[in-house]
Amino acid sequence: MRKAIINTTIVMPDHLIEDGVILIEDDKIVDFGKSSEISIDGVEVIDANGNYTGPGLIDIHLHAGDSVLFRENPALAAKNCLIHGVTDLLPAPVYSRDSAAWLKMIREIRALMESGTAPNIIGLYMEGPYLNVGFGSNRDSAPWGHYISLEKFKDVVDEGYDLAKVWCIDPGRENIDEFVDYVLSKDKNAIFSVAHSAAEPWQIERFIPKGLKLTTHHTNATGTIQRYPECRSACVDEATLYNDKIYAELICDRMGIHVEPYILRLTKKIKGDDRIILISDCSYNNGPIPDPEKYKGAYDIYFDHLGEISGSALTLDKACHNMMVHTGASLCQIFKYASTNPAEMLGLADRGVIRRGNIANLVTVDHKFNVLDVYIHGQKV
Repeated sequence: MRKAIINTTIVMPDHLIEDGVILIEDDKIVDFGKSSEISIDGVEVIDANGNYTGPGLIDIHLHAGDSVLFRENPALAAKNCLIHGVTDLLPAPVYSRDSAAWLKMIREIRALMESGTAPNIIGLYMEGPYLNVGFGSNRDSAPWGHYISLEKFKDVVDEGYDLAKVWCIDPGRENIDEFVDYVLSKDKNAIFSVAHSAAEPWQIERFIPKGLKLTTHHTNATGTIQRYPECRSACVDEATLYNDKIYAELICDRMGIHVEPYILRLTKKIKGDDRIILISDCSYNNGPIPDPEKYKGAYDIYFDHLGEISGSALTLDKACHNMMVHTGASLCQIFKYASTNPAEMLGLADRGVIRRGNIANLVTVDHKFNVLDVYIHGQKV
């Protein structure tokens, strides 16, 4: 059955197509363009009422969907994300949980993917295990501070390497090469991200040839190096900005707490439109707010039991809206940050942009990025 989204402005990576039509057959985009160019005779018509249609959102890093943790109810968490336009996502186990918890989540996500009941789950984002245990939320319970050795991590890698789309590492950890090389022995195309780290640029850059192409939540849980009292030395954030091959993840909350608005604009200016990836890092924690007055109105972030920031209460569509507000980014740019760029970083050539033959994962939004309609594999949600 063919269907056509009509009366819409189609959002392309570098321009808009007004009075547009997107023609869908089964799960694919078969044609698109101005209404004068596309025949809709005999097809089901869906009127977008003049709103904007772009590629479905891709959230590569999150732990929950609307406060439902993936490790507790992955099907419901994925469904909650889909309602908000997230047609592809990577749930993330965390470094503060032990190998038994990692294995349990890997197996549950695998079973869910095989069942087809959560079609927007496309793999896993491995936030760890080997990060700097001095950074990040719930770090006092992190079980991965021991010396890196095959006997400790082998079961996790063996169980999840084929689902893992990203492995987070701290390039400054002693013997981290043993972990990276073992992952590559299982998956030669593995992608690595620098995360929860105070590594120096040279330590990070030596892993670029091995597949490091991402920084996990840029400017969050990253260290600073000060060799002399008079000056700050380069660390993770600077290496991210300097290296064109590295994508920068950004958590964009409404008050600019994870990343200050000025830093968002600076990152946008330096990295350009092709190396920014918006994430939600959605989680769920009920720790105390350390300073209720200071954080008044910050209803889209969480705190851990130590009173430190621990992920967000964002959905990716809200992060998109916040990025527009904080940086003045256009809809074309926002869809790049939240769909095109993550698809390209992951090597997903069949989504992330409206193109003939691509999977019909689409979202219709208004000018403030409020989600109106969602399509996954050609089916309207």
